Amino acid sequence: MAPRAVKGKSKPHQETGRVLKRKRGEDSLATLIKQVEDLDLKTPVKNFSDLPLSEPTAKGLAASHFKTLTDIQSRAINHAFKGRDILGAAKTGSGKTLAFLVPILENLYRKKWTELDGLGALVLSPTRELAIQIFEVLRKIGRYHNFSAGLIIGGKSLREEQDRLGRMNILVCTPGRMLQHLDQTAMFETNNLQMLVLDEADRIMDMGFQKTVDAILDHLPKQRQTMLFSATQTKKVGDLARLSLQEPEYVSVHESAASATPSTLQQHYTVTPLPQKLDTLWSFIRSNLKSKTVVFLSSGKQVRYVYESLRQLQPGISLLHLHGRQKQGGRLDITTKFSQAQHAVLFATDVVARGLDFPAVDWVIQMDCPEDADTYIHRVGRTARYERVGRAVLFLDPSEEKGFLKQLEHRKVPIENINIKSNKQQSIKNQLQNMCFKDPELKYLGQKAFISYVKSIYVQKDKETFKIKELPLEEYAASLGLPGAPRIKFIKGDDAKERKNESWRMAQMSDDDSDAKTKDKKDEKEVRTRYDRMFERRNQGVLAEHYSKLINDDGTMVATDAPKDAVEIDDEADEDADFLSVKRRFAAGDAELGGKSDSSDSEDSDAEPKIKDTKGVKMVHLDGQDPLLIDSKRREKLLKSKKKLLKFKGKGTKLVYDDDGNAHEVYEMEDEDMFKARGDANTQREKFLEGETERTRQADIEDKEVMREKRREKKEKRKARERAEAEAEAAMSEEEDGLSHLPHVPFEIPGSDSDSGSEREPRPSKKQRVSFAEPDSDDDKPKSKSQASAKPIETLGDLEALASGLLG
Repeated sequence: MAPRAVKGKSKPHQETGRVLKRKRGEDSLATLIKQVEDLDLKTPVKNFSDLPLSEPTAKGLAASHFKTLTDIQSRAINHAFKGRDILGAAKTGSGKTLAFLVPILENLYRKKWTELDGLGALVLSPTRELAIQIFEVLRKIGRYHNFSAGLIIGGKSLREEQDRLGRMNILVCTPGRMLQHLDQTAMFETNNLQMLVLDEADRIMDMGFQKTVDAILDHLPKQRQTMLFSATQTKKVGDLARLSLQEPEYVSVHESAASATPSTLQQHYTVTPLPQKLDTLWSFIRSNLKSKTVVFLSSGKQVRYVYESLRQLQPGISLLHLHGRQKQGGRLDITTKFSQAQHAVLFATDVVARGLDFPAVDWVIQMDCPEDADTYIHRVGRTARYERVGRAVLFLDPSEEKGFLKQLEHRKVPIENINIKSNKQQSIKNQLQNMCFKDPELKYLGQKAFISYVKSIYVQKDKETFKIKELPLEEYAASLGLPGAPRIKFIKGDDAKERKNESWRMAQMSDDDSDAKTKDKKDEKEVRTRYDRMFERRNQGVLAEHYSKLINDDGTMVATDAPKDAVEIDDEADEDADFLSVKRRFAAGDAELGGKSDSSDSEDSDAEPKIKDTKGVKMVHLDGQDPLLIDSKRREKLLKSKKKLLKFKGKGTKLVYDDDGNAHEVYEMEDEDMFKARGDANTQREKFLEGETERTRQADIEDKEVMREKRREKKEKRKARERAEAEAEAAMSEEEDGLSHLPHVPFEIPGSDSDSGSEREPRPSKKQRVSFAEPDSDDDKPKSKSQASAKPIETLGDLEALASGLLG
């Protein structure tokens, strides 16, 4: 048994040990801060041991086998230690993750960050898989720190994340789920945030995430350290201003390199027509069964169809597929399986293209052309990571070759042409057709894959590379095993628009057999349409006024001095000669605003609108508008409809009335002097925002109180309803109990056997019933009065039986 400790001696020793330990920690922290301040940014650092690191970080890096710094790490970490904003650009697989995770741990450690200080660092990732990978690296190198870190991505329980979110010091998240927590989680505060990191920043700053990122930035404090990392970094001034970067340090270690991709990566392309791409992919997989391959396609529906169809053909290697429409649990399982597999093929969309580190990938096959050179660089970055050897092949349609190779040349991407051996080429077209014929679900997947591919080409902005009209879509549908190309609405719409804009006359003239058909159908009665009459008009717009001047009201010709030759020339004018055609022509001065009106106008002067006739041309004077010339029957019909005349009268002014009955416009400009008298514009804006925030908070409180009252009323109504139902059930049970005491009165037949079993109680008689007993009977025991009177005398048979018994 251990000896008992003496009171009063162990406690001072413990306190002294704690004081000394705390003092040693403070001294080491002060020394660390001094080393960071004296850090020379120009001196290159090769090993992590040369950096001023805290003991927990150094132990975590050593335990994770990180010893040597890469180029991006040696240049970015020093600036990050100084608290500067960073724009980091480096090739894929160059170790950008540690370039921001190490500064996060060190900066929070030097500031003595605890759980009570709240969120200190936020890391945004464009995809869930990349966020999971960053979090795993953070767990490895930060295992000896006391910080709490969390992973916030979609596909998990929002309630569980809300319960733990307020205690986190470091968060790795995707933009969508992060914004959801900022808007909905009440206890989540970001006012004390120190560092913001955007991994794959060019993808996050794209249009797809722009609104989400802007909303997240509105919740974050302006005074913070911001770092952006990507293989293809953004330099737009507008993007940097949105992120509130203050004199950022641009760290690009490979900007002057000969190529934008790793030197150990062998890049090739092959010109493969669209209908042969699936056959080429199958032949490649069959020829490389001992390799680890990632195959990129443009849409998730293509990924699923190619995976399902090739899986049924059984190529002899493990097949996996990954796209954004899968559930989160399945995506994690597939990522883990492919990372652990030695030989496998992963069909994936661009959700895998950025940042993911799959070990030992041998080939990257791009079956569909990427949208731009940046996407190509990120795709091929899944192989040849950390100076390993890798190979990439790009399938290009003949229509895509010229435009896309020009983009790659502009981005310093070295790529060579490669030919496919024809003796190893295998065709699976007939097998796919057979499978689609037998399996309607596979045929449906093929139709969706075809439509999604055509749509992905149709929406591309680079029309020089992606030419949808030059693609053999019918042959491509047949190569997928489909009996025919599915209908595509957006392409059909373009063709219909072109056909609609074609001249009907030119379409008729382009028919070679039009003359022969006309001769054969001379005897038949032709159906004339308004288009026929429209195209047979000859200079009606030019000669309308001239023709009206030549004809009197009674139809006789007016004598004119004009030569007949001029009229004949006008009549024989060619349709194509109207280079500058005029719709209506009036003589100079005929339609002047100050022209005199006829007597007919004076009679209708009170009518609205006012109609005046100036030298044969009617004009309608509208308030505040130019006069409307009535020069056709169509415009004469306008006078009969006030509704159709509104478009010529202009837009009205909408007025609102205040409490005093004074009319005001809906939007009135405030007096500038009065506005300036109230103070500075920024001060007024902040005051307005504070007032609106307070009003919103009060409205929120009122809404919560109303909802609480509604819940209370609903609960009371439910209890009252349950109480009423319980009372009704009790009443029914009491009625049933009362009915059970009543005598059962069935229908009886006198003298039958059922009389004895179902006797009714005798009605009480006023006279006392007398019973007779036989003293000298065979039974020794005389019958009692109750026994004698047990069977009452109700019928004549009972009376006879009683008499015969008395008579012996």
